[in-house]
Amino acid sequence: MENTPRDQRTSDSSDKSIDSKFLTFSLADEEYGIGILKIKEIIGLMPITSVPQTPEFVKGVINLRGKVIPVLDLRLRFSLPPLEYTERTCIIVVEVEGKSGIITMGIVVDSVSEVLPVKPDDIEQAPSFGTKVDTTYIQGIAKTGGGVKILLDIDKILTTEELEMIHEKA
Repeated sequence: MENTPRDQRTSDSSDKSIDSKFLTFSLADEEYGIGILKIKEIIGLMPITSVPQTPEFVKGVINLRGKVIPVLDLRLRFSLPPLEYTERTCIIVVEVEGKSGIITMGIVVDSVSEVLPVKPDDIEQAPSFGTKVDTTYIQGIAKTGGGVKILLDIDKILTTEELEMIHEKA
């Protein structure tokens, strides 16, 4: 990845370097995808220790093989209604790019679906919803099997300030 600050980068769905494989998962009956190169692993739910004075969507931290990593609930980050965790709920461990380097964190999702190959020609730019809706975290919309999947730019799910605050608290 180039050394451009993350807030200055733009997403260009016509860029042929977009990952061709995405890990797909569901949140509130919608399908999303994250580039497979950003995924470290998928783990089942484990005890999460809450951290005071963090945003509601930050569930806390976990001890993953001796390394403490922050965990956020993607449902809450997207302002979706909270849902009781089930046996299908899991944590996707991802690596995101922050000002201070690569940050490992977990994101809680309703369930993981599959690894999906997507041709660059099947990815369209996110539609504009007006100035009041922030879609900078949407890398593109994949057209698959008559439906669509929202492809997320995991580096842009959090603002630089949120990412650094979470990294400092972990």
